[in-house]
Amino acid sequence: MGKRLALSDYVNTFGQDLLRRYGERVHKLAINAGFSCPNRDGAKGWGGCTFCNNVSFNPNARKPPTVLEQIESGRRVLRKRTGARRYIAYFQAYTNTYADVSYLTELYGEALAEPDVTGISVGTRPDCVPDQVLDLLSGYQQQGLEVWLELGLQSAFDDTLERVNRGHGFAEYIDAVGRAKERGIPVCCHLIVGLPGEGRERALASLRQVVELGVDGLKLHPLHVVKGTRLANQWRRGEYPPLTCEEYISIACEMIEQTPPAVVYHRVTGTASRDILLAPAWCAKKWAILNGIERERARRGSRQGQGHSAAEPRSFEISRKLRVGSNGP
Repeated sequence: MGKRLALSDYVNTFGQDLLRRYGERVHKLAINAGFSCPNRDGAKGWGGCTFCNNVSFNPNARKPPTVLEQIESGRRVLRKRTGARRYIAYFQAYTNTYADVSYLTELYGEALAEPDVTGISVGTRPDCVPDQVLDLLSGYQQQGLEVWLELGLQSAFDDTLERVNRGHGFAEYIDAVGRAKERGIPVCCHLIVGLPGEGRERALASLRQVVELGVDGLKLHPLHVVKGTRLANQWRRGEYPPLTCEEYISIACEMIEQTPPAVVYHRVTGTASRDILLAPAWCAKKWAILNGIERERARRGSRQGQGHSAAEPRSFEISRKLRVGSNGP
């Protein structure tokens, strides 16, 4: 019997990419810096996205530990679990560019001053990335630090973004990516599979759009129905049927196949804790999903990039003309 393949044997994973470039394990340290969101405080809207319960996802949201306390706590866990000695400060919770640049400089600098923190990854919305923030990130990169801008797009379809009360459209993503690219800042795009009104064709169409714009990294998430959200109410009324595990695995495998080999996958699935998860139940089982992806990959005999055409154009103008609904549900 041959050696069983790991995910990184057929997917260009972020962990292996860092290992190749740094010669040792480098892990993200997730940080909740207590940011808000313009889609929750009234600047863009109220209540946030229909699927979002930030308080549930971040139990320390109201008074999180300090950045340094979170780094110390995270490094203790990771050193014990993986032996890692180098880290990337991952500003994850809420909209991590939603503040004055002087405050961001102080906050990010606090994390980057730690000698074992080799870089920064900033999660944010496409409509919250002013030039001053991009210049700040570019400055870190010029110092030799690892820098990633993580943009939560979720879907390239404006009608879907409106349906989930996202508060921005695809045009804002195009603009943010273009300005990041001008500065050479790597972009990781977050896509949610199984949004209301969306299935396989729209997931693949969104992928094609972000690939065409020149994305550097990707994160895939199945949509979770969690407590305290408008999506939960829609699910209870029978208005939102979640994907099955088999459907998600099949779509994820096809998306991986159609992703250029050079694009780094930061994540191919996501989970929610059982105490807040309502549906689908399989979203609490990370390894079951990963093992399912491996079985489906083996059945298909596939790997990342085998379904991607290198001749496809990468034009911002084509993406600006994306017609909502043109690719089916």
